[in-house]
Amino acid sequence: MSYKSAENVQDEQGRQYHIGVNQEELAPNILLVGDPARSEKVAKHFDSIRVRRQNREYHTITGTWQGLPVSVMGTGIGCGNMEIAVVEICQLLQQPTLLRVGSCGGLQKHIQLADLVISTGAVRLENVSHSYVPPGYPAIAHHALVQALIQSAQKLQYPYHVGLTATAPGFYAPQGRQIPGLAPLQPQLPETLAKLGVKNLEMEASVLFTLASLREIPAGCICTVFANRPQNTFIHPQDKDQAEQRCIQTALHALKIYHDNKANQ
Repeated sequence: MSYKSAENVQDEQGRQYHIGVNQEELAPNILLVGDPARSEKVAKHFDSIRVRRQNREYHTITGTWQGLPVSVMGTGIGCGNMEIAVVEICQLLQQPTLLRVGSCGGLQKHIQLADLVISTGAVRLENVSHSYVPPGYPAIAHHALVQALIQSAQKLQYPYHVGLTATAPGFYAPQGRQIPGLAPLQPQLPETLAKLGVKNLEMEASVLFTLASLREIPAGCICTVFANRPQNTFIHPQDKDQAEQRCIQTALHALKIYHDNKANQ
């Protein structure tokens, strides 16, 4: 095996260096999940599966759902991992539709554990996107995907919220968590963001939205709430799977609605 370039690193079969797949192994509709194990949870909904590939934390399964070609890719945690996934996907596909399916912490008191949050845009607290665009550049979700996610949640009758997300570069101090001996510089960050109307905190969306905007491809994000920061509560392990399943189902139906809406325009 050899690589032809230090810029766009792919092998002789056209597989990208990190995600470990080539063009033929990806569907144009891609669900991006942080937890590689969540790839299998998504794939259980597929009608058929034609590709299973895993390289490092990037766990990709490609098949169909209700006749729609879909891939799910586990990316691992964080903005750096999301950047790699999106950049390498874009080396393979000209017009992918990218939808993050993740978990988050709710910042508003009325947002309950296991509720869904649909992102309209993201506050860029991380630094990865700053390697591509200046500080004032907005990280915005694709409007048609936002509408499809809303329609999907309404159809499935799952509780949901719509609004701004904040993307942090880490889980502990970067999200204002106060761990003994490792105090954050901004312990009031969750409260500050909440006062600004931000709905939730997570670790990938702003990079996804920024890169998708630069490439002019549709991208969206839906997360289930695992933590309520104002109430200092965390989801019970017994409730976690159902919360994930609601998020997955809403995302899959949203992809179908998105394409149906496009066809009817």
